[in-house]
Amino acid sequence: MTTDPTSRPHAPLLVVGAGPVGLAVAHELTRRGLRVRIVDAREEPPTTSRAIATHPRTLEVYDHMGIVDEMLAAGRRITAFTLYQRGRRMTRLDADYSATPTRYPFTLAVDQADTERVLRGALARLGVEVEWGTRLTELAQEDGFVRARLELPGGAQEHIGTPWLLGCDGGHSLVRKTLGVPLEGESAETWMLADAQVETALPADSIYWVRTGGVTLMAVPLTEPGRWRMLDTSPRDRSTDPQTVADRLTRMFSAGTGTGFRVAPPRWTSVFTFQQRMVQRMRVGRCLLVGDAAHVHSPASGQGMNTGIQEAYNLAWKLAMVVQGQASDGLLDSYTAERVPVGAALLATTKRATRMIQLKNPVADRLLPLLFGVLRTVHPLRARVQRGFLGGISGLNLRYGESPLTVPSAAGPGPAPGERITQVDEAGAASPGWPALLAELRDLGWTLLVFAGPGTAHTAGPAAALADRHKDWLSVRTVPWSAQDGEGHPAPLPHDPRLTAALGGRPGGWILVRPDAYVAARGDRLDEGSLAEAAGRAGLTRFP
Repeated sequence: MTTDPTSRPHAPLLVVGAGPVGLAVAHELTRRGLRVRIVDAREEPPTTSRAIATHPRTLEVYDHMGIVDEMLAAGRRITAFTLYQRGRRMTRLDADYSATPTRYPFTLAVDQADTERVLRGALARLGVEVEWGTRLTELAQEDGFVRARLELPGGAQEHIGTPWLLGCDGGHSLVRKTLGVPLEGESAETWMLADAQVETALPADSIYWVRTGGVTLMAVPLTEPGRWRMLDTSPRDRSTDPQTVADRLTRMFSAGTGTGFRVAPPRWTSVFTFQQRMVQRMRVGRCLLVGDAAHVHSPASGQGMNTGIQEAYNLAWKLAMVVQGQASDGLLDSYTAERVPVGAALLATTKRATRMIQLKNPVADRLLPLLFGVLRTVHPLRARVQRGFLGGISGLNLRYGESPLTVPSAAGPGPAPGERITQVDEAGAASPGWPALLAELRDLGWTLLVFAGPGTAHTAGPAAALADRHKDWLSVRTVPWSAQDGEGHPAPLPHDPRLTAALGGRPGGWILVRPDAYVAARGDRLDEGSLAEAAGRAGLTRFP
């Protein structure tokens, strides 16, 4: 079966891989009005948990996607990191997001199977179903499209043409291999994971790091009451026999925590060797790599799925603007420019986390009690460690300051170009203006925030003109300095001094926000020329 070549410009985009990353990018492309097919070689959705940690920035992305409440209902909130050594609790680091405000100040422990279930449901509501048992076997690029061969359930072959192909097919990606893009890096360690019912008095609101017998273990409570994910970083006995694993983990966790810790035979166990490798480019012509297809690494700190979801969100709005003719093809080059450095930082972070978790140095092992004692008693240092640790894994510190889409500006209050605009905690987000702005950010296009105040009546006309002229990609909202200052300006948000202060707004100023809620540019005086540089960097074809 072959797709009619004359239909290629209107053919669906092809997403290869229906894990969380493929589902997320398919959802966002479909939400933006594009036709999408999503295929997966597996016969049915997997049921094992695999990735379990969803960090705050990913929860913010889920909010923009409109699915965060479903995700929260499926998971357990984790608000601490507790360290044990040789039967003693050394310290507990509680969540501290004061330096990186967020509405979701916790890690959500949620089974990957449940994450995928929520994403599949959201995608199905948009009219797209995963094509299970459908395997990509070949691809080749021609001028303006990608030829692909699919093997369907039962062995039939389908030859199609697609304008864009997205490889979300994991660490062994056929898409990446066919494109000839190498994974560069190094091999790493062999660890064991197990999911099992556990009887323990340890509070189920923390991740546990446990040292015993020169070996590091970790344990994370899952959504189902009594079920935990456990990690052994040095599985001397590689047996995955359920009773053998249960006995070994019971013995080691009991000794390491000094508490009763009884592990039932696990329902799922995996001994695996991970690598630390990544690509140097994520786009080859009309093919794009997303998630584990572009980088594989240690599971330390639970970064993989989170990074992939954020990549999917970064890519989807750019690809949609290109396909819909709102931006030039060059906008997609910013995907590699922004995300490859994130992948490099990810590998560096997970490498450090792996070393910290394993702690193979015997000298360091002996020094741990002293270090933990300092953390317990020196509160400023403790707070600094808490903020730094959480900032590193939460995704909230990610900035696109060096992006080709970012227009630098002088330092001042509020989010700088390249930073996320949603720097607000739960209490702040309850003030009148924030809910309206957050609802705006769930929309699909760019947002221009214009600050109205004393002496800014002259900005109402230019703001309204911009709103009308670029309404296919730009929403203009007014942030009033007082309750009366929004009158005559386009789409005023509720007057809210806390919102104005958080944004660092001044009367007459403006902030241009990308569809993924990162600031592209900001300035002190609004006119169409003010936006020309930012629009030019994004390759927007309908500006001015």
